[in-house]
Amino acid sequence: MSFSDMMNIGLMQGFAGLSLFAVLLLMGLGLAIIFGQMGVINMAHGEFMTIGAYTIYLGSTLTAQHAPDFMPYYFPLAILAAFMFAFAAGWLVEWGLIRHLYKRPLDTLLATWGVSLALQQCFRTFIGPKEVSPTLPDWLMGSWAPAEGLDIPINGLFVLALTLIVTAGVLIALHKSRWGLRVRATVSNRVMANAIGIDTKKTDRLTFAIGCGIAGVAGAAFTTIGSTGPTSGSLYIVDAFLVVTFGGAASLLGTVVSAFGIAQTQSITEFFMAGSMAKVITLSLIVFILMLRPQGLFASKVRR
Repeated sequence: MSFSDMMNIGLMQGFAGLSLFAVLLLMGLGLAIIFGQMGVINMAHGEFMTIGAYTIYLGSTLTAQHAPDFMPYYFPLAILAAFMFAFAAGWLVEWGLIRHLYKRPLDTLLATWGVSLALQQCFRTFIGPKEVSPTLPDWLMGSWAPAEGLDIPINGLFVLALTLIVTAGVLIALHKSRWGLRVRATVSNRVMANAIGIDTKKTDRLTFAIGCGIAGVAGAAFTTIGSTGPTSGSLYIVDAFLVVTFGGAASLLGTVVSAFGIAQTQSITEFFMAGSMAKVITLSLIVFILMLRPQGLFASKVRR
């Protein structure tokens, strides 16, 4: 095998890591908002991802049955619908359950774990226990070959572009919008935020719902690289919490860096050894670094 072949294989494996990075980052962004900014341990976060993935599947199925000529155009609208459905589900969960459990993180863990199991059973009952995949538009199929022997999937490029847009949107919203100002004020000093007229309960609900909506977008991205089943989201929840914890619980920059590091490490090691062993090595590296920096890579200085 020539050096150029090795380089092409390495680049394609690295790009496979970028696809995983995109899903982990979108999941991690939602958790960074919910867990990092609000202190809520949302074990149902993976199920909000699954809501987004099933939204894409249902959009694909309905479009194929009732408006086949619209198939090349449905996907961007289905992504928006995935965000809206996951956002609405998150709003309802926060209103019905989470708002009663703030400052009780272990209770939120148990409660959202129950929500996770309930949602999985709903998926099995109303959609089915088998894994499903949407019919993707033709423009998402195929690959781009910038050089001989180097093929980069177009759906991976699309997912990466979607992730960059969502990440930039979250960062801008958190630091430039009125919602972001209210979130940062509430995190810094909830009592003072209430005193100056910020409705912290409404801010909490909107923040939780936005975090869940971003998980829905992660589910939409996931459909381009894998099939969706009732437990698909639960397969990513541990990795998503690792991303947030490793990067620093309240740091969005840390979430980006840790998602990239974890995805690339896992992808590259999987090329040389079995997937389970690659996972062990990745987790071992994370544990070792967290032993040196328990606060994560980018610890935010937040006044409590």
